[in-house]
Amino acid sequence: MRAVSGVSDPSAPLRFPVRYGLADLTPDPERPQGWLLSVNGVPQSYVDLDDPGYLRFEYVRYLAFIVESLSPGTLEALHIGAGAFTLARYLAHTRPGSPQLAFEPDGELVEIVRERLGLEEIPLLRVSGSDGRLGVAECAAGSFDLVVLDAWKAAEMPPELSTAEFLTDVARVLRTGGCLAANLADGPDLVFARRIAATAREAFPHALLLADEAVLGGLVYGHIILACSPTPGAISAIADRVALQGSSRLTCLHGDDLESFRGQASPFRD
Repeated sequence: MRAVSGVSDPSAPLRFPVRYGLADLTPDPERPQGWLLSVNGVPQSYVDLDDPGYLRFEYVRYLAFIVESLSPGTLEALHIGAGAFTLARYLAHTRPGSPQLAFEPDGELVEIVRERLGLEEIPLLRVSGSDGRLGVAECAAGSFDLVVLDAWKAAEMPPELSTAEFLTDVARVLRTGGCLAANLADGPDLVFARRIAATAREAFPHALLLADEAVLGGLVYGHIILACSPTPGAISAIADRVALQGSSRLTCLHGDDLESFRGQASPFRD
């Protein structure tokens, strides 16, 4: 089955081929305009077209937590990987007037989101089919206040987007005080997370890991958000906001705690 314009029933479930397999777009029976996007059976994105502030998935709420910790006002944002554009919708809703650019090389997926999920209705959003790494290389220095890295290939982060060389290029395109927020995942051994921490510290002077305490404690597999910045303000603001959560399970590692967590782990390199 191929993505075809003018789908007869826009409320019906849809299965369609994408770059890395088969995707399903399924309506939520509990929310009239809620949609779940899955790729190869793995839930990937959820959007509510009536309420872009509704964030179903925990990892998206963590990314939003990063956004909410940044200085008020508009943010010029770059999304590397976009899925159903959940965070782009959220940012347009909570920070109106924010220009956004998304690199999403999966053309079939973008076309379905355009047809079914109102992609054109997101204000000030430009979408490019560029590969994330090549796209960042073509961006001018100091172009963005926020870079969101949420790219997956066959349920894994593409290795070319996890190296010190790539994160150094991301640091180049961030403005002073800007922030990278990257969605990662790891299991109880946390080997990947430790190496990502080492990689981030090569590219950025300031970084932290944010997750449920059970994930960072090595008890369960789950999502971990990496936040990095060229200057200390954004990272300090995120850590302070976590501290204010009180009894929340949300926790972060930064400063000496992040260095201790990293241990002797080696950075990822090209």
